[in-house]
Amino acid sequence: MKVSSPDTRTGLIGEAEAGLTPIWSCGESVIMVNLERQVTNSDVAGQLALMGRLLEVAGRDGYRAAAYARAARQVEHLSLPVAGLGEEALTRIPGIGTRIAGQIQEITETGSFRELRDLQAAVPGSVIDLLDVGGVGPRTAHVLWKRLGILTVDDLERAVKGRRLRVVRGFGAKREEEIGRGIRRYRKRSDPLTRPGADTVLGNVVALLPEGGYTVAGGYRRGASTIDRIEIVVTGGRDELMRRIPADAVVGEDEGGISLSLHGARVDVRFIDRARYGTALLCATGSPKFLARLSEAALARGCRLEPGGLVDPASGRLQTFENEEEVFAFLGMEVIPPELREGRGEVELALDRALPDLVEHPDLRGDLHAHTTASDGRQSLEDVAAAGDARGYEYIAITDHSSRVRPEGLRKQRADIEQVNRRHTCHLLAGSEVDIRSDGSLGYPNRVLADLDLVIASVHSGFGQSQDVMTRRILSAMENEHVDIIGHPTGRLLGKRPPYAVDLDRVIGHAAATGTALEINASPHRLDLDDIYVWRAKGKGVKLAVGTDAHRVGEFSNICYGIMLARRGWCTRDDIINTLTLSELMEWLS
Repeated sequence: MKVSSPDTRTGLIGEAEAGLTPIWSCGESVIMVNLERQVTNSDVAGQLALMGRLLEVAGRDGYRAAAYARAARQVEHLSLPVAGLGEEALTRIPGIGTRIAGQIQEITETGSFRELRDLQAAVPGSVIDLLDVGGVGPRTAHVLWKRLGILTVDDLERAVKGRRLRVVRGFGAKREEEIGRGIRRYRKRSDPLTRPGADTVLGNVVALLPEGGYTVAGGYRRGASTIDRIEIVVTGGRDELMRRIPADAVVGEDEGGISLSLHGARVDVRFIDRARYGTALLCATGSPKFLARLSEAALARGCRLEPGGLVDPASGRLQTFENEEEVFAFLGMEVIPPELREGRGEVELALDRALPDLVEHPDLRGDLHAHTTASDGRQSLEDVAAAGDARGYEYIAITDHSSRVRPEGLRKQRADIEQVNRRHTCHLLAGSEVDIRSDGSLGYPNRVLADLDLVIASVHSGFGQSQDVMTRRILSAMENEHVDIIGHPTGRLLGKRPPYAVDLDRVIGHAAATGTALEINASPHRLDLDDIYVWRAKGKGVKLAVGTDAHRVGEFSNICYGIMLARRGWCTRDDIINTLTLSELMEWLS
């Protein structure tokens, strides 16, 4: 309440069924990957968007560049797949003419199109890499390339250090400093995979793996938001795998397994016989801190932990285990869920049989963040309610952006929600995602906020403010009695935009003082709040709200990522407000 001042553990990859293989399970949700992967709308949109950017970099017709950008957005937001659509159907999509329709068909058949390939050949690849530097867009890259002869990030760095950019018309000292900061961020990046990126790589790797048992381990199995490398434990079939993979994909090989470079990602495959599978999987899953503490627990029982089993140091006798449960039982502890294996005290609690009863997917009664066509969503109220019915939800909060919906639009939306609720078992809540402006004020006045069932307050602008200013901006929003949740608290977009500068410990402390919930944004492109801050918030008694930030019906399944993050933060069902029944939630919101 606001004051004024099935198991979600990642599991064994199963056998293929109808061309699909389950890669990662989260409660009732199982991510399925087509082994003969079809070109998706995102693939097509990516190629069209790249064409638009390259046209700008090359200094070609700006109208054409904008046309490709518009077409990319239309395809990305389209609810039906473009693969298989004929030219007539494609040209009925706004912004897509005959030429682009033909190129879309070419993309769905070959993965690219001839004009894009020709343009890629004309623009040096190193110039395209400049677009990965913060502060460098396509037009800036064109100026850097054509007027200053800058071809690489190294060239750009030297130009910044030599203060050569500030003398070019349209740049100046501030712009030069901004690009310098972008270069420093670029140098620090390690290009980890996001969850969707890892799923794509796994879909291709699974097609190469031999029949039999195998489990994805490492950070992926622990539910990490980003993955540095993919680790797979396999029982047998090494020779078969070696025959299937390209020779140039192998980057390392030893008796225990092989390391591959596939689709731009590092993949480690470890082979083990079934009798020793338990400790091999345990060692391949846990973080270094977790394994160090588990090794201490094993030594306390007179054993040394190794991937092949538990060894008696005195006799050299090896105790083997077929599964992880047998290992934990032998060490006299509870089974530690993969999400907790980070070395944060979970081993000690497991020895005392005092691990928290982590939240699970069936515990959720609804979703607290969804957008419709009233703002930037691609789903109607009816679509959202039907999706909620299908998922067995009691409620879904409609939280369109305050920047897109005027107060009179909110009143009409509430009336429409009342009509929709009469036809569905899933109850739609009339809410809003309200902007926290640069000065800390909110996108709606209090009289408008007071009429809403639920209010999420989020930062969507002014990302460059100092940490103190940004923090005070969010604290100010929490002071408002109508604000129930702070949305995506760090504003990060994984692999695209770093978190803005904010003191999350101050935010968590103030959330505890004001009774404001913090969001666990389940979009796999955000996964914000990070698990360590979910853990700290739980420790302070702060409530968390899991929301998909769904803009289309298919994104409601992303709720499993939010549960994954909540579990990594040690959350039980009592920590998550959308485990409450509808009546309990409305009481909390009041």
